[in-house]
Amino acid sequence: MKSRALALSVLLSLTAVPALAQTPPPAQSAWPGTLRINVDARDLGHRIFKVTTTVPAKPGPLTLLYPQWLPGHHSPSGPIDKLAGLQVTANGKPLKWQRDQYNVYAFKVEVPEGASEVVAHFDYLSSQGGSQGRVVMTPEMLNLQWNANSLYPAGVDTHGVTVQASVTLPSGWSYATALETERRDGDTVVFKPISYDHLVDSPLFAGTHYQRFDLDPGARMPVHLNVFADDAKSLKASEDQLKAHRALVQQMDKLYGARHFDHYEFLLALTGKLGGIGLEHHRSSENSGDVGYFTEWDKTWLGRDLLPHEFNHSWNGKYRRGADLATANFNTPMGDSLLWVYEGQTQFWGQVLAARSGLWSQQQARDVLANVAAVYDRGRPGLAWRALQDTTNDPTIAQRRTLPYRNYQMSEDYYSGGQMLWLEVEGKLRALTAGKRGLDDFAKAFFGMDDGDWDVNPYTFEDVASTLNGIAPSDWSGFLRERLDGNGPLIGGLEMAGWKLVYRDTPNEAFKAQETRAKSAMLAYSIGATVTDGGVVGDVIWDSPAFNAGLAPGMTVIAIDGREYKSERLKDAVAGSRDSKAPITLLVKSFDRIMPLSIDYHGGAQYPVLERIAGTPDRLSALWKAR
Repeated sequence: MKSRALALSVLLSLTAVPALAQTPPPAQSAWPGTLRINVDARDLGHRIFKVTTTVPAKPGPLTLLYPQWLPGHHSPSGPIDKLAGLQVTANGKPLKWQRDQYNVYAFKVEVPEGASEVVAHFDYLSSQGGSQGRVVMTPEMLNLQWNANSLYPAGVDTHGVTVQASVTLPSGWSYATALETERRDGDTVVFKPISYDHLVDSPLFAGTHYQRFDLDPGARMPVHLNVFADDAKSLKASEDQLKAHRALVQQMDKLYGARHFDHYEFLLALTGKLGGIGLEHHRSSENSGDVGYFTEWDKTWLGRDLLPHEFNHSWNGKYRRGADLATANFNTPMGDSLLWVYEGQTQFWGQVLAARSGLWSQQQARDVLANVAAVYDRGRPGLAWRALQDTTNDPTIAQRRTLPYRNYQMSEDYYSGGQMLWLEVEGKLRALTAGKRGLDDFAKAFFGMDDGDWDVNPYTFEDVASTLNGIAPSDWSGFLRERLDGNGPLIGGLEMAGWKLVYRDTPNEAFKAQETRAKSAMLAYSIGATVTDGGVVGDVIWDSPAFNAGLAPGMTVIAIDGREYKSERLKDAVAGSRDSKAPITLLVKSFDRIMPLSIDYHGGAQYPVLERIAGTPDRLSALWKAR
């Protein structure tokens, strides 16, 4: 009883903590005056951004917030750990600041009498590489994200905070952003005032090697491809390559029939130094590609659905957004319950539009879809215990950290699992309307209104079901909830499209490209394991032959069937297992232990491929055909 009374006493004392522990909730009234944010991005050697934020303020308590909940990340992942050297002043005199005990993203100061603004200086110590996160500054280019390089006042809806931003770049560098330039004084660029909400949604790429391509010449709402590269030779694009990118813009217009931006800027870094990224914004997107994106076009095709995916987000995710994601500011918790629409349908359209525009051939699109379908046929045993809907919590749960058994734990399956769900919706719409209506009709009805409007237009689950019902009446709520909350298979849309998933002993071209990129033997659908060319075991499928033999992620395979490990030898052993009664024997290292393992597998090589179902309409080819 004494310990319980003590605990109650502590609890009561915590609830009585003074106002220091409370961060003001957002209000809709506009913040008076203009916030000014200045970033000095010239310290390339140390990879430091020097930030000055000037905040209009009245005497009294003021809380400054560092953005925590990041759009596109769908998670509380603002890089507060990289903020250092914070100093706050008013009228040139230092003010004492204190971090909120219960909110590490909040800094509290007392504005003195006679002051009309406070000035906050800090250094953003960007990643030096390794485990510190994504590199955003190299000798040739940088990626400035305003959420990482600013503070804003608490207690506001960020739509109502006007901000004027500026950046000082390394000498002579070019830049690209959705922000409009007011003036450039030497290497300092001053942007026109905009809401803080839209500032955070308008990142900047800058660098020494830059080329801008107009993807829709003469358009009222122009679209540009801004390319930065480690080396100038990577910028050389052929006319056929640009034709495919221009076709992407045309096909997106045909899909939605409206543009929800005044202009759109693809920001694309062709780099082996800057960290990889694919992040959506309303009027731009941050993307990275292989240095040979243009110059080795035939070798780098696998990742060419990235630009269609991120461009699609301007409609799905930015203009129309799940209501629980449309928060008042960047420190209000976001809800991710509708990411199966936001990301799942975007994943669907990203690949469809890669085919419609000619960035992919139809065969390449089929191979990629076969690989996705195989994941939800044999590669996600976690579906037996965890529903697709629950994976929308993963941006908060895992924040893309490496997982021991991703196939069993699952992680952000609302992307590709959502893609397979929407393929089935496409099939159901076609079945209900004798092939006359499909997901194109949903896209135009749900995302294609109010041409030119780029104010956020939130939606709910009920809105999704209602729009589907308007296209083809059915119990769409029940259908969607069964797929989202159940534990059944997610590949039914293939058969409805006239195709089936089969496994053969030769990998398709997309599978080969994935193996090359991963530098691994990817044997998930045979023995149930992926092993790198260096012998390190990656994912091991739960309850697979490899798993049941004792193989685990992180082990190192030293030898196979008595010979030094090589990826090709492992693949040869798996391929030969169909004609052998002997198990596949491995010598593995786990910590300082070396042990033999025997994998009792005799099914031969198993690689996914799509095969036509005779006598049925080929709805996949029709789906991927240019409009």
